[in-house]
Amino acid sequence: MTLLARLIRSRLGPSLGRRFLLEWIATGCFGIAFVALSSSWRLTASLDHLVYDEFLALSTRPVSNDIVVVEIDDDSIEALGRWPWPRNIHARLIDTLAKDGAAAIVYDVLFTEPGADDAALARAIASSRTYLPILLDSPDAAGHRAAVLPIAELAHAAAGLGHINFEVDKDGIVRSVAPYEGDARAWWPQLTVPVWHAVETGVIHLAGMKKARRAAPDLAEMANPGGDQRLLIPFSPLRQTYRKVSVAQVLAGTVPPDVVRGRIVLVGSTASGLYDHFATPMSGRSGIMPGVYAHASVLDMLLNGTAIRPVSPLGLLAAWLLPLAALLVGFLVLSPMFSLALAIVLAGSALAVDAMLLHTLRLWVSPVPAILGLVAVYPVWSWRRLEMTMAYLRKELRHLADEPYLLPEAPTRQNEFMGDALEQQMSLMAQAARRARDMKRFVWDSLDNGPEPIFVADVNNVVLIANRAARAYCARLSAPGPEGWPLQAVLTDCAFSKTVGAEPEDELIARRDWPAVMNPTRPEYKRIMTNGIEVRCRDDRDYLLRYSECSNAFGEATGWIAGLVDTTALHEAERQREDALQLLSHDMRSPHASILALVEMERARIESEQVRNVMDRIARYATRALTLADDFVQLARAESQAYEFEPVNLADLVLDASDQVWPQAHAKRIRIDAELGDSEGCWIRADRSLLTRALVNILQNAIKYSPDDTRIACTILPASASLAGGHVSCSIRDQGYGIPLDKQGRLFERFRRFHAGERPEVGGAGLGMAFVKTVVVRHGGEVAVHSEQGKGTEFVISLPPLVEEAELGRADEPA
Repeated sequence: MTLLARLIRSRLGPSLGRRFLLEWIATGCFGIAFVALSSSWRLTASLDHLVYDEFLALSTRPVSNDIVVVEIDDDSIEALGRWPWPRNIHARLIDTLAKDGAAAIVYDVLFTEPGADDAALARAIASSRTYLPILLDSPDAAGHRAAVLPIAELAHAAAGLGHINFEVDKDGIVRSVAPYEGDARAWWPQLTVPVWHAVETGVIHLAGMKKARRAAPDLAEMANPGGDQRLLIPFSPLRQTYRKVSVAQVLAGTVPPDVVRGRIVLVGSTASGLYDHFATPMSGRSGIMPGVYAHASVLDMLLNGTAIRPVSPLGLLAAWLLPLAALLVGFLVLSPMFSLALAIVLAGSALAVDAMLLHTLRLWVSPVPAILGLVAVYPVWSWRRLEMTMAYLRKELRHLADEPYLLPEAPTRQNEFMGDALEQQMSLMAQAARRARDMKRFVWDSLDNGPEPIFVADVNNVVLIANRAARAYCARLSAPGPEGWPLQAVLTDCAFSKTVGAEPEDELIARRDWPAVMNPTRPEYKRIMTNGIEVRCRDDRDYLLRYSECSNAFGEATGWIAGLVDTTALHEAERQREDALQLLSHDMRSPHASILALVEMERARIESEQVRNVMDRIARYATRALTLADDFVQLARAESQAYEFEPVNLADLVLDASDQVWPQAHAKRIRIDAELGDSEGCWIRADRSLLTRALVNILQNAIKYSPDDTRIACTILPASASLAGGHVSCSIRDQGYGIPLDKQGRLFERFRRFHAGERPEVGGAGLGMAFVKTVVVRHGGEVAVHSEQGKGTEFVISLPPLVEEAELGRADEPA
């Protein structure tokens, strides 16, 4: 049940799933209670009998040839005199039947009063195997039943006695018989049961009975009287086909002996006004049935093992609840149309299976309670599901109507939602549908009118939607129409240029696996395409290709949005920038360097102090301009050029930077101490020249803004000992003037100098810290500053450690 609840909640949501499950359980309990109560109170008894009678009428089983009916009919009454006949006529009839070789005689005539010639009749009964009937009265208030027996002389002479009572249902139709009836004092078998016992035990040998016949009711069970055991009688519409003769014919000697030889003869009345008659399931087709034929049907049933047994109450309940359980399971997974079809199929299956059980296994299971259970449960479930759906839609539509609408719409009329509940629901649905159409149109217009090509693909990377710019792009390059084609095929003419903001190993993967990278089936492909790549197409234009993942309301991936941004103009601007940098680095630096050289040459020959001062000022200004140009060029290159990463040791870079600034530190008697620690754990992947220049900038600032005779401490911590999230860190701490706290947040901005007023003799353009920030960030690291005015400044650089060579090898291997 827990698994079922989780499944329902995952499909419908927590609130609706809980209500759905409770409604389903309540409907199931209602169905079970309905079936149980209808069966225990026998509310379906009439329908059960009707279905049983129809099923029984489908059988045309032939009657047994071992049974012969001798009728006391109207012709016999006319020939032998009015009823009751003298006992000598009965004695003659029994003697004649015995003489003709009858295997047994069942005499369905009550001899409850003494009469003349009783001795002759007793001798005839004793000389043949004759069975006589008894009549059981209805139970009295104490539950006792009186048995009306034949006179003692005849009872002692008979081969057996048996009751002739039948079970009459409430509709007045006989469908069953009790093999034994009685009370606590005595139990009596049905009239034909002793005959059947004699046949089963070999006392009676029948001419037409084969040794191997159908299984009869269990002899041991039938031999134990008591209880409420009932056998349903398979009345046949062919009961008129039993062999039958009249008493007058037998006594006149016109019946051939072969008719009764070796057969069981049932003698009974069929004359008008004399016989006991019963309504049976066949009465609608062949009229009421005389008692002698009813006994013949019971005997035929016992001899051929065709008794129909009602299924046990537990089996009945299981058979009735099984279709209901199947329908309840169908409610969970099927739509209303298929649920109705399932209910019809289950009802038909119940009818077919129960009919098959009746005609093949001789078991009676009424399908009516099962069908009524289906009929009762289906409308209740449909009503509850419809009500639950309406309530859910009403709530969601109300929420949707209350949400702000992003697009302009016509004002709502005052009476738009007036009317009954259904009309209000329809109005809300119409408004929601209109808003959905408007929003869909708005989204499509926004997508289609976008200036850049946009492709919307499914999870298999097949293009579903392409905007106008995308279709124009494909037409310009003579590419296939984008819809229905894999995105890789649409962009097949694009050549890979470089990744954007990716790790170096991603660059290697993209170059190695291109163009398979455009199908993001692997995590590394997805990462690369989400960050974006630059491609060059056949029209000699550059594009930025970037993917964005689409997901539904449950966060499940449904596809991709691929956008192509034309970066040709941007790349042209970058080339112009590079040209400008070349101009700054060469054409502007060369004149300043020449000025400085000329000043140095002329300064030695100038004797005038005034002219010498002018030369010093020219040299100072030229140096400042040269430094500014150099810093600007370095910063621009740090921001735009491709880095050449290689494995380096951060400790070595710190030593190199210290060596480069040593002359400046020595001039101010500043000591640079490097605490390298475990240098083996300080390997990183970096551009050696740029990162060294960044360390030099920090050390130069520490020297420039520190008093003479101070100390600068450089500390390297490996990734295992660093507090910077597993990165390799470098700390450079001076004993300088410090930076005010309110100015530290703007330290890494361009052209920011914080000691120009206090230290005018210290030159600089304010680009050094911006260069440091740019280089460290592009290395995937961070730079932080800790400073207190008058107590010095500490810069901390943290960089990712070098990936192990084995891991690098695995990253480069194809998947």
